[in-house]
Amino acid sequence: MNVVPDREKLLELAHYRMPFGKFKGRYLVNLPEPYLIWYQQKGFPEGKLGNLLKSMLEIKVNGLEPLIRKIQKDFPR
Repeated sequence: MNVVPDREKLLELAHYRMPFGKFKGRYLVNLPEPYLIWYQQKGFPEGKLGNLLKSMLEIKVNGLEPLIRKIQKDFPR
């Protein structure tokens, strides 16, 4: 199986900021892992934000945060 990452989705994920709440304005990669786990237990929001939060939790659980930080650095917005 050949997995090809979607460049545009990775760029969006790297530069997306939390739109509300306690962590409003923070990049999703900078959200604490326990906060993402709390969302997982509570239920992620519907739509794009929920999908991005799920993806970020998977990235954090698998130790891939440096990949997102490199994207932020190499492809600033």
